Amino acid sequence: MKPFGYARPATPHEAATLLAERPGATALAGGTNLVDLMKLGVATPAMLVDLNDLPYGRIEHRPSGGAFLGATVRNSALAGDQGIRRRFPLLAQAVLAGASGQLRARATTAGNLLQRTRCVYFQDVGKPCNKRSPGSGCAAIEGSHRDLAVLGTSDACVAGHPSDMAVALAALDATVRLHSGVHLPLDDFYVLPGERPDRETVLRPGDLVEGVELPPPPRGAVMRYEKVRDRRSYAFALVSVAAVVATEPDGRLREVRLALGQVAPRPWRARRAEDALRGRRPTAESVRAAAREEFAAARPLPGNAFKVDLAVDLLTSVVLGLAGAEET
Repeated sequence: MKPFGYARPATPHEAATLLAERPGATALAGGTNLVDLMKLGVATPAMLVDLNDLPYGRIEHRPSGGAFLGATVRNSALAGDQGIRRRFPLLAQAVLAGASGQLRARATTAGNLLQRTRCVYFQDVGKPCNKRSPGSGCAAIEGSHRDLAVLGTSDACVAGHPSDMAVALAALDATVRLHSGVHLPLDDFYVLPGERPDRETVLRPGDLVEGVELPPPPRGAVMRYEKVRDRRSYAFALVSVAAVVATEPDGRLREVRLALGQVAPRPWRARRAEDALRGRRPTAESVRAAAREEFAAARPLPGNAFKVDLAVDLLTSVVLGLAGAEET
């Protein structure tokens, strides 16, 4: 174990200052991902800045119907909150679909957003990985890539983002709020790999996530999170879908928001599919065509090409189920 320092700041300003001025300082909240990476030698922080004394452990329900989720709110508290279960049920579903009860009791809102990939080459310091060691290569492209991404990848990296919760937040139009006062739409929070897969978000040293803002769901919306995995519990997704749907009396889709998990380096907002479906009456044919359009830019590898068909099938099933349309 590499020696490291430890600090437990009492104020957000103190925490932000430590993260900005101490080289190698890393934020610690639940530690369910970071501590594992430290044990593997993947993460080697010079200092851990413990955020658990900061006032970010609350859920606030807005009179407008929206909500604020503090950065250190535990997943177990989030999934059990009655306001979240009533207004944003897909968020509770996504949290309960991830990890185990013990891990949910420690894992946090910001920690879910900042999860690192579970690519086996990223976690093995003896293998080349551009995300861990820029310029060393991507062993996954020619190696084991069944669980990895098919959208938004590059020649330098095909890693996928593992979070369930972040996929639900993408479908809910979440905004990340920083201590500096900056508000970032979730799409703008993440950075696709390109030639720099070691950069995963736009956060800079000293940036401190305060929490996540959720706008009110669309009027009359129904929503669901569905996850396909190799086993029923305690497994990361092969593909997941978060969907928010609101229909007109004649069955047309007044609003549709779709996000996909474990198919890209970030929670993937399926905007091309949304645009193709909005204002139309959903049928199996139209939803499937919209999903195919979303994957037109996919770059599957031999071992994960099945994900495209799997995601199309899952998205079609979820949208038709929410819209009350029959699948034929």
